[in-house]
Amino acid sequence: MPVRPADADALCSLDAVELTARIRRRDLSAREVVAAHLDRIERVNPQLNAIVTLDAEGAMKAAGAADELAASGAELGPLHGLPIAFKDTHLTRGMRTTHGSPLFADHVPDEDELLVQRIQAAGAIRVGKTNVPEFAAGSHTFNTVFGATRNPYDTTRSAGGSSGGAAAALAARLTPIADGSDMGGSLRNPASFCNVVGLRPTPGRVPSLPSGDVWETLAVAGPMGRTVADTALLLSVMAGPDPRSPLSLEVPDPAAYRAPLERDLAGLRVAYAPDLGGRVPVDPEVRAVVEQQVAVFEELGCSVALDCPDLDGAEHAFRTLRAHAFHQGFGPLLDASRDALKPSLVRNIEEGLKLTGADLARARAELTRLHLAAVAFFERYDVLIAPVSQVVPFDVELEYPVLVEGQSQHTYLDWMRSAYLLSTLGAPALSVPAGFTPGGLPAGLQIVGPPRAERTVLEVGAAHEAATGHGRRAPVLP
Repeated sequence: MPVRPADADALCSLDAVELTARIRRRDLSAREVVAAHLDRIERVNPQLNAIVTLDAEGAMKAAGAADELAASGAELGPLHGLPIAFKDTHLTRGMRTTHGSPLFADHVPDEDELLVQRIQAAGAIRVGKTNVPEFAAGSHTFNTVFGATRNPYDTTRSAGGSSGGAAAALAARLTPIADGSDMGGSLRNPASFCNVVGLRPTPGRVPSLPSGDVWETLAVAGPMGRTVADTALLLSVMAGPDPRSPLSLEVPDPAAYRAPLERDLAGLRVAYAPDLGGRVPVDPEVRAVVEQQVAVFEELGCSVALDCPDLDGAEHAFRTLRAHAFHQGFGPLLDASRDALKPSLVRNIEEGLKLTGADLARARAELTRLHLAAVAFFERYDVLIAPVSQVVPFDVELEYPVLVEGQSQHTYLDWMRSAYLLSTLGAPALSVPAGFTPGGLPAGLQIVGPPRAERTVLEVGAAHEAATGHGRRAPVLP
């Protein structure tokens, strides 16, 4: 019997934690959960272009196998029965992974990326792939293979990026969980634009394999969800060491992330940096929404002080190491297929080509100093709060916003400074819904904690979430 739209929508609105609990109790089957989400994807996704590859038949077959496993009495994984669409830069065996590039439009990998392996081993069911900008370059999701992803709260606006398809799918209740990645805000910006939650973990918390550079610390993979608890649930299966990743961190008990996140914040020391110490312009509407969060934390018993970590050198370090990573990863494509790459990507690769050893040495020294300064900063504060994005979701037809608070933005990276400057600290950063502008557009709050303190930022985020409820405001979609 086909799923009725009203029933599907009600089921798809349930949090991931609630869905897994009902599946375990046998109140719901994996077939019912997957069928409901496939029904909603069919009805809603055409308005958004969030999911760009779909395997409904394969997903229902996997759901049937999941139900048979549950009926056998076998131990079930923590994500058992949950549908997920993987980011289209993450390798999926037997399902195309395009990277948003025409050069890979028909590319079907013969292996799963490590995080894909871990998520599926935990019982999640692959339904498809989510849209990305070309090679995940930029915080606006559009490409020549699939087109642009639209924001569920206003389909004339951007969903952010590079995990824009993932964030839009979550917000529109097309999937209950999503994987993402973040170098300069690719998890956090779309979470902010789409009123969902995204965690940029400490480098090494979630190993990225295969990798062309196992010593990479700026680019990380991380979890996304509609609630902090759902995000923590996904982190619990993504996190953990791998011997092939020399920077990967031990997790004594990954299940600890799934433990209740309730915490009394009385006495918590909070630093508030509305413009990162005057380093970034912030749209007045975003600033107003974020400013209101100070009172939320004070009402929760926190002490809040205006302060910011030392970010001197962060701009140079990030831009230099990012350009180097782009040249290292995409240099051969520039030589072979320049005309098939978007101009902004070509410029980034060429910037990497011009770098000298002295440039890289200086950037590494700056990154070291920034990390040590962050460690010292978090001896004085428990967390830092700041805007995630400097702007509200902008016109989907634009490549990037060219003005922020009257200041010109000369490249597609400039307006992302509020996220990428903090990437250089080597610290976990959680994007949580902070509220809406008068025009109904979402804005996010960034909660940053000491390096390796994912549990801390999750607990603080959960307390903020419980106090505000902003994430419960769903988009209205026909």
